[in-house]
Amino acid sequence: MPDPNLGQIIATVWEGQVGNKPNDNIFNSRAFFYSLAGGGPKGLKGGVGFEGRDSLAGGRNFDFTLEYAVNPNFKSYGEFENLDTTRTDVFDSARYDWKISAGTVIFSDLEELRAQGSAAKIDLIASKLENGKNSHINDMNTQLLGDGSGNGGKNMNGLQNIISSTPTTGTVGGINRANFAFWRNKQTSGAMTTSAFDNLRAAMRSIYNQCSLGGIIAAPTAALTNRTVFEGYESLLIANERFTVDDKNNDGQGAFANANLKFKGSSLFYDEDLSLSNMYFYNPKYLKLIYLKGAWMKMKEKVEPSNQLSMVYRLFTVANLGTNNSRHCGVVSSIT
Repeated sequence: MPDPNLGQIIATVWEGQVGNKPNDNIFNSRAFFYSLAGGGPKGLKGGVGFEGRDSLAGGRNFDFTLEYAVNPNFKSYGEFENLDTTRTDVFDSARYDWKISAGTVIFSDLEELRAQGSAAKIDLIASKLENGKNSHINDMNTQLLGDGSGNGGKNMNGLQNIISSTPTTGTVGGINRANFAFWRNKQTSGAMTTSAFDNLRAAMRSIYNQCSLGGIIAAPTAALTNRTVFEGYESLLIANERFTVDDKNNDGQGAFANANLKFKGSSLFYDEDLSLSNMYFYNPKYLKLIYLKGAWMKMKEKVEPSNQLSMVYRLFTVANLGTNNSRHCGVVSSIT
């Protein structure tokens, strides 16, 4: 008798395969990326004011033209007093460099050949390319939540730099915020006084109003935080909760659906990759993910190395995150 130790069942019966695609056990929502780039989880689709992605057809870098000063020549004058004709500079630019995010997906010839025909449980090539796409998005989301200093400064700019907890310091778009007050985002503390989250709603009101004009114009449309703060905010709404029964499904609803949580019209959501206990208010009109045309999630043709039995697919994006109006961005920091 042969003795390979596999057993008769393994030798004679195939495993039952449920579904024809791998089940995702690793990727998070990547909510911030999708709030700017569009698409993504259902709860982020069609959100108020979402989609902050724009393209440019070339350029050494990209600029936002800024109007940053009031013309002081306008004032009261005497009847025959000479008008002030001093020329005043009122425009300048914020400038951002392009950043490259890229990666590879590799297959050996043996890998591909083994997974062909009836022997394949899934479409291996398509599934690995999909994993590469999701890995690329995952990496960009992590970069966009940072401060741009990661990987020796090669990372994309991120929330922690653009919407800073210390807005009187640092440089954004080539402008030093220590020197130019107009370029500072709004910030306030969300630290508790006596009990958890007791100052959160007041801080949120303050930042929302500071980021808007007259409390109405150019208001934030998104509020991003981590799960702990998200649940802390939700806990403050319990007194306003209403229990309902759906006649069709006869199911009692004991809480608000997360997709329905808002603050003054801003869609409120959390990103699992955000470790800071901050809440960022922004409007994608003023927080932009700019990419080079032809370089958004671009999959290059496969390459076959001359010294390997393999194939290499390259996926890349050339983009960066920037603001064109810092005063409409704000953060509630150090929330407890």
